[in-house]
Amino acid sequence: MDWVPILFVIFKVIVLCTGMFYAIKWHYDQGKKGRINERRAVLRASGQVVAIFLLALLCLGVATFFISEMFGLELIFP
Repeated sequence: MDWVPILFVIFKVIVLCTGMFYAIKWHYDQGKKGRINERRAVLRASGQVVAIFLLALLCLGVATFFISEMFGLELIFP
């Protein structure tokens, strides 16, 4: 039963990375249609979105860890 959370986390990471890849690819392809400045703006915006997403993910993970410790849940993998 200990492998279930690990499998779900791996699946979630794969799905999120795939979605982010296609979102960035779509924005990049849309940027190809315009001028070079538009392409740079799209890539810069995509990088900002990825950075904000990773920062939010990190903050959520830390908050979850501290809240679960506050409630006395054991979070150590065997």
